Amino acid sequence: MSSKKVTFPGHSGDMLAARLDLPDGQVRAAAILAHCFTCSKDIAAARRIAGRLSALGIAVLRFDFTGLGHSGGEFANTHFSSNVEDLRLAATFMAESGMPAQLLIGHSLGGAAVLKAAPNLPDVRAVVSIAAPFDPGHVVHNFGAKIDDIREKGSATVDLQGRSFEIRQSFIEDISSANLEEALARLDAALLVLHAPRDTYVGIDNAGRIFGAAKHPKSFVSLDEADHLLTREEDAEYAAEVIVSWSRRYLDLAPEPTTDTAPEGVVRVSEAEASGFRQDIVVAGRHQLVADEPVSMGGTDLGPSPYQLLAAGLGACTTMTIRLYAQRKKIPLTHVSCDVSHDRCHSEDCAEIEKGPAKIDLFHRLIRLEGALTDDQRGALLAIADKCPVHKTLHGQATIRTELEAKKVDDAERVS
Repeated sequence: MSSKKVTFPGHSGDMLAARLDLPDGQVRAAAILAHCFTCSKDIAAARRIAGRLSALGIAVLRFDFTGLGHSGGEFANTHFSSNVEDLRLAATFMAESGMPAQLLIGHSLGGAAVLKAAPNLPDVRAVVSIAAPFDPGHVVHNFGAKIDDIREKGSATVDLQGRSFEIRQSFIEDISSANLEEALARLDAALLVLHAPRDTYVGIDNAGRIFGAAKHPKSFVSLDEADHLLTREEDAEYAAEVIVSWSRRYLDLAPEPTTDTAPEGVVRVSEAEASGFRQDIVVAGRHQLVADEPVSMGGTDLGPSPYQLLAAGLGACTTMTIRLYAQRKKIPLTHVSCDVSHDRCHSEDCAEIEKGPAKIDLFHRLIRLEGALTDDQRGALLAIADKCPVHKTLHGQATIRTELEAKKVDDAERVS
């Protein structure tokens, strides 16, 4: 994806810093991602979720709330209601940029903010809350013994996640009066609730209350062993995968164009992070999967390797071709499956190759046929396997034409 720095005015008039993550192809829809309390737009989980969405063609705006990250303004002058207003202004910015936000995603207190804001944003079709509190005032417990100082003196400095913040009495009063139940009752959008049962910051009971107060369509997915901030890579990846799979059901995604030279559409592969090998794959704008390398090869093993994907293509084409032939010939085939393995072996080990390089690629297929089949029928089905299109492609010669797309953004704007 490409990412560019943008700014827009927040509730106080101060400029809010944001990143607009754009897909490599056309923008098919847009989303806004709100970070957790005292966090920033650049935490790992937010980057991963934005990356998966942009691979599907969804532009994502990640912004820092007033007084946080690179945004202007004083954090001490903010409160929950100002966060909700910042979100509304973010939605206005996206709409004026020609990308009205259909999807809102909020993490922790950001999740509560998107639930509060969504009923008043007409373009929103789907909302995701991650580890969000049902009662926004829940965050006050993070202030510990400082609460008494805040109430007595009007403000106090509180240490949160290794950083110091000035918290004022107005913040406590505002967040303590916030009510999500009324907003959830008015939510005219699909809702996905993501929460970890062992979240030590925001208990799992909050997810149950959010889910119970919302109308259908609504879904709940457990994040199992994840911590509150989704710091483990596999947890952030899982959350991103769930969000992408779920949201596409409710978003009005612009169709990917097809051409006569690519009748089945384009397969777009984009690296997830420059520091690793994981790749986001989107097929014709409809199907999404991940490719990776094993840990032994320096990857994270969160998806099949390129050779495994190639083997999958061969296996799927084989079983589809056999099924099509059985239907046409009215052969009583009840089930077919195919195991495919790939290896590179010395050419002398393969009887079909008389000349060639020292090593060749060997794909081994083990086909299983079920049903009341005669020997002749089994032989015919085995023979037709070699006529599947992918088999012919691998066994023949393919021409690969490669060109470099013209530069569209500055290298400094490219991010992982």
